[in-house]
Amino acid sequence: MKIHLTSVFVDDQEKALRFYTGVLGFVTKHDVPMGGPDRWLTVVSPEDPDGTELLLEPDRHRAVGPYKTALVEDGIPAAAFAVDDVRAEFDRLRGLGVRFTQEPLEMGPVTTAVLDDTCGNLIQIAQAGY
Repeated sequence: MKIHLTSVFVDDQEKALRFYTGVLGFVTKHDVPMGGPDRWLTVVSPEDPDGTELLLEPDRHRAVGPYKTALVEDGIPAAAFAVDDVRAEFDRLRGLGVRFTQEPLEMGPVTTAVLDDTCGNLIQIAQAGY
């Protein structure tokens, strides 16, 4: 068994697609109209195009707003992405105007930073040193 698909709830799929591809560097895997404004919209790492897909899922369900708000208020990331060098990625993304809620922080063998994805989520980037 392996993880095939996971998701983040986004307030605007088009804005999310621009951020996740144009800023974070993912590539579009699927972009399928679902009727109305919604799409089956997934991105993947360009380093693993057949790997785990991230669904940029519309956040209109009534339970999602309070859930996202509570996570952000408590500083809890909705997802975590692995990077080779947190400090280098932090500098690159900050140079692109990305807002971080946590600068790089070493926690034992792991270094993390947390960013705002502009779509209502906090996202952690992590570098494992083990």
